[in-house]
Amino acid sequence: MKYLPLFWANLRRKPLRTTLTFASVVVAFLLFGLLEAVNYALTGGANLAGQDRLVTQHHVSIILSLPGNYLARIRTIDGVRSATSENWFGGVFQDDRNQITAYAVDHESFFDVYPEFAPPEAQLKTWLTTRTSVVVGSGLAKQFGWKVGDRFPLRSNFARNREGSDTWDVDIAGIYDIKDGDNSNLFLRYDYFNEARTFDRDSIGWVVLRLADPNRGPAISKEIDAFFANSSAETKTTTESAFLQGFANQMGNVGAIVSAVAAAVFFTMLLVTANAMAQSVRERVREIAVMRTIGFSNGGIVALVLLEGLAITVLGGALGLWSGDAVARSIGASLGQFLPLMFMPPNAFVIGALLAVGLGALSCALPCAQIWRLEIVEQLRRT
Repeated sequence: MKYLPLFWANLRRKPLRTTLTFASVVVAFLLFGLLEAVNYALTGGANLAGQDRLVTQHHVSIILSLPGNYLARIRTIDGVRSATSENWFGGVFQDDRNQITAYAVDHESFFDVYPEFAPPEAQLKTWLTTRTSVVVGSGLAKQFGWKVGDRFPLRSNFARNREGSDTWDVDIAGIYDIKDGDNSNLFLRYDYFNEARTFDRDSIGWVVLRLADPNRGPAISKEIDAFFANSSAETKTTTESAFLQGFANQMGNVGAIVSAVAAAVFFTMLLVTANAMAQSVRERVREIAVMRTIGFSNGGIVALVLLEGLAITVLGGALGLWSGDAVARSIGASLGQFLPLMFMPPNAFVIGALLAVGLGALSCALPCAQIWRLEIVEQLRRT
């Protein structure tokens, strides 16, 4: 306890400097938190992808469709537990600002491949028996005030039906909810979508298949692509994680960008905090010499300096991470339809805590080394 009054006295020695250093640490970790949240929002879907799922798409681009009979042919391949098709529908509700992530899916098999999206059993029966059914995420339902049984017009960004309209009238059959997952999707039945459209009928966007044995993924991928080799629509089969990561990579290597910016920020913060601690130690060289003269050990004084640095970086880091997560969730609340996973993942808090401790320790390294190296006489002479 004898060190506690000294600890508080040293922090209050230059209140403006301490406050500015603390604020700098808070801002640095707030920026780190926001960057991690953005990175997770763009790549989190890939991280959460099923390890037992593969995606087969046109080998040139996902923009090009596949013949509808590819789905049945893929189901015949040994090792494929189940398979379903998806088509990008795009989606607009009432106003162009209300963009919805909507897919037309094979209604009989989709929830076998994606059980996490399945609504309750009673709602699932409605989905299977009602042609105009859709299943929506809880986040989407909350955003627009939807409930089971509601009917509304859903516009497509590119498709037109036989009447020349871009609108399909749909009924909400079910609402799914994934804890800490993407609850912003809408799924409508492929048969309802396909029978009304006038362009590219009976084609599918891509096939998602679930494996009986995830370890056979590479072999089955090669088998599928070889099966359709030299056809009019050759395929490329990858893991679901790689498929989703491809979307994020269209914006660049987000992870590398985040790492580069974070490294620059923390290198700058290391210089700022190290300079502040070095200046603080230089101002009390005489006090340190007197403390050593009356019996304080080198280790005790070094621990005191280290505690000061850690207090600033750890407390500042904690406040910055909490603020970063709060700001990210606030942004995510307004951009939920585009970035449904806009929040800091748990591992970001762990990394942030380690960085805060490391920053505090490194910033005190030089001052502590000077204290440990100098003799009492030399310290008194320097004053």
